[in-house]
Amino acid sequence: MEITPWLGELQWEHSPSDELLSQQLGVIDWLEEHEKEHTDTVRQGFTSIAILWKEQGFQTRFKNHYKTIKFPRVQLSDRIWQIPVCYEPEYGKDLGSLAVAKRLSLNSLIKLHAENRYRIHFFGFLPGFMYLNGLPELLHTPRKPFPDRTVDPGSVAIGGAQTGIYPRESPGGWHTIGRSPVIFFNIEKDPPVWAKAGESLEFVPIDGEEMNKLLKQPPSPYLK
Repeated sequence: MEITPWLGELQWEHSPSDELLSQQLGVIDWLEEHEKEHTDTVRQGFTSIAILWKEQGFQTRFKNHYKTIKFPRVQLSDRIWQIPVCYEPEYGKDLGSLAVAKRLSLNSLIKLHAENRYRIHFFGFLPGFMYLNGLPELLHTPRKPFPDRTVDPGSVAIGGAQTGIYPRESPGGWHTIGRSPVIFFNIEKDPPVWAKAGESLEFVPIDGEEMNKLLKQPPSPYLK
């Protein structure tokens, strides 16, 4: 008998935050422990969780009872990964135009981006692509109207209210402001992604000379 999948979704009417992430990860952990055999896929967004159930009956049962379930709250990790990034124009082709649009000097834009800490909320779009929260509001920028056909792996970019890092070469519609020599997804590693949701990142500016050296021998990310 063919099993028909059924989609259910939980939505939160809150902005992304550590508190909301703690709740979401708790729901995901509960589903893993109690409903794993009944679900095909669980996908997290900034303010939602989509659940692909194996049968409608499982979705209906969960929908009728989830408000009575005491979901755990996950203590977010205190791990902080420090990521080297070269913000020079050679590696951040949209840095200049973004600085002009924001009426900032290049150094001010770089400082504003690099002095913040970013929380990993989930992965999506590409394997290893981290959705990060914490971009200063001044740097929020609509995505490009016409995406670039090719973005280099390790490119650090801004799109909407987020900053992110392209884990491999791909098309992309975000504004590239720098590049990291770190490898963010490696299929030969177990796990292929070294970071987890709930952990944090800090960007550490490096110059072009250091970047050229590290691209030849990519470094591992390091903990603060």
